[in-house]
Amino acid sequence: MEIEEKRIMIITGVIVGLLGGGLVLLGNPLNMGFCIACFVRDIAGGIGLHRAEVVQYVRPEVIGLILGSFIISKISGEFRPMAGSATATRFLFAVFMMFGALIFLGCPLRMVLRLAGGDLNAVPGFFGFAVGIIVGTEFLKKGYNLGRSYSQKNLEGYSAPIFSLVLLALLLLVPGILIFSEEGPGSMTAPLIVSLISGLVVGALAQRSRLCMAGGIRDVYLIRDFTLFTGFIFIFVVALVFNIVVGNFNLGFVDQPVAHTEHLFNFLSMALVGICAILLGGCPLRQLILAGSGDGDASVAVFGMLTGGALAHNFGIAASPAGATTAGIAALVVGFVFVFATAFMNTEGLGVGVGSSKSADM
Repeated sequence: MEIEEKRIMIITGVIVGLLGGGLVLLGNPLNMGFCIACFVRDIAGGIGLHRAEVVQYVRPEVIGLILGSFIISKISGEFRPMAGSATATRFLFAVFMMFGALIFLGCPLRMVLRLAGGDLNAVPGFFGFAVGIIVGTEFLKKGYNLGRSYSQKNLEGYSAPIFSLVLLALLLLVPGILIFSEEGPGSMTAPLIVSLISGLVVGALAQRSRLCMAGGIRDVYLIRDFTLFTGFIFIFVVALVFNIVVGNFNLGFVDQPVAHTEHLFNFLSMALVGICAILLGGCPLRQLILAGSGDGDASVAVFGMLTGGALAHNFGIAASPAGATTAGIAALVVGFVFVFATAFMNTEGLGVGVGSSKSADM
């Protein structure tokens, strides 16, 4: 069974790495074949939730990720509508996780793709992400949990897939009511059908392999299990080779696409993403996959990410190639205060422990 799990993980890593580079060749921004935070933020702009004109587009990749997970979980019998675990807390964790990702200018998956493109600004981001995961894992070891989830009616489990289908219908049938960037990253897009199919494939594979960028580092630290981390490695290696072959590799700190050189904030922002991912039970990608599989708590997190993406641009929290903003730095401070306070209050022996942990979702 362990060999089979690693085989599926390797296949997933290889395909994600290839698509991460291939979608760039077909039109997506450099080092952004996939970026869950950026793409969810773009969707928020595409449906009018924020006013940043350069990042507005209903990204088919995100739609495909959710629907791919939904389809394969239905086929395999793993679609299980569950919800009811600290709903408001999960929503806020997801908001702050998005703040961190958009200050770094990428989710954990884009962090790997940035490294594979030679962007050394992602190195402090990686170390920050790892530190955040280790801190979150220490809370898990001490009994952190957000309480149990309960079986729900099918409609609860269908919420994220239905939302995705509505977005797809709008994109295909009535695109005039959506907003599309005319310049900037939001205007750089691979062909719609290719993006959608890529999302479907990765969504299905990520559901079967349990791919999670945070879970891989957590398992290495906690139980010395490298299965999930194997996917992390193969995404990096395959994307690296692909970028070198096609000429999209640029090693250095300067002149990197959609990146900044403020290493302290690259570190801190991804540390916030790492700890939020552990305390939520999965990285941004994993939240999409769980939502597609019927997890209502993950669906809440996805809507929290959508809200976080909108707020980050409406209030100037998101960074730019010029660096972190004053509002972004303040958001990091508030985020860490909220995360640590919530973690202490939900850790047995430190605060008020409740129910059973959902960390195994990763």
